[in-house]
Amino acid sequence: MITVHHLNNSRSQRVLWLLEELGLPYEIKHYQRDAKTMLAPPELVKVHPLGKSPVITDDGVTVAESGAIIEYLVERYGNGRLVPPAGSPEKLRWRYWMHFAEGSAMPPLLMKLVFTTIERTKMPFFIKPIAKGISQKVQGTLVEPNLKRQLDFMEAELGKSEWFAGNEFSAADIQMSFPLEAAAQRAGLDASRPKLMAFLKRIHARPAYKKALERGGPYSFAND
Repeated sequence: MITVHHLNNSRSQRVLWLLEELGLPYEIKHYQRDAKTMLAPPELVKVHPLGKSPVITDDGVTVAESGAIIEYLVERYGNGRLVPPAGSPEKLRWRYWMHFAEGSAMPPLLMKLVFTTIERTKMPFFIKPIAKGISQKVQGTLVEPNLKRQLDFMEAELGKSEWFAGNEFSAADIQMSFPLEAAAQRAGLDASRPKLMAFLKRIHARPAYKKALERGGPYSFAND
């Protein structure tokens, strides 16, 4: 039996969604973030040394990292579903977006979250202006330009086909869901990029996505 070690409001939600798309049986072990630090609880270290989510266990095998989990599940249980044919142009695009999601899309989104949090953190009054100034400088010269460039790029790519790897929905779309949901939450993704917003509406309307939300519990990123 596949067990998903599921952290609330995390990337593990898309693992649940993939399992629902594949129609696989699975069980969930729920973990809650620390209310103050928003970090995963130490219990996850017992599952994987890094103590992060997502991570799955399956017949004695432990797999971590969203992309690795998705590839493991579609290779072992997919029977050709949610992956373009080998050697096709779509398969190359599929592989690209599977890596782009965490390798390129998420770092500036994480930086945005960190520096925004710094500005809101309580600190001595004489330090606050310095911290705020550094935060705004980094965001204005590095974070925001990168976010704009990437969102523009993704918007243009979805102008080529309905889904990221081509005209068929695939696991690459599941992998890309989290950075786009995060961008809509905290990085200015809005109606000015209609193709990306339409993508979010399409995935949120999928029955498997809705079923994963029912099983996974509260997920604040499920907005478009």
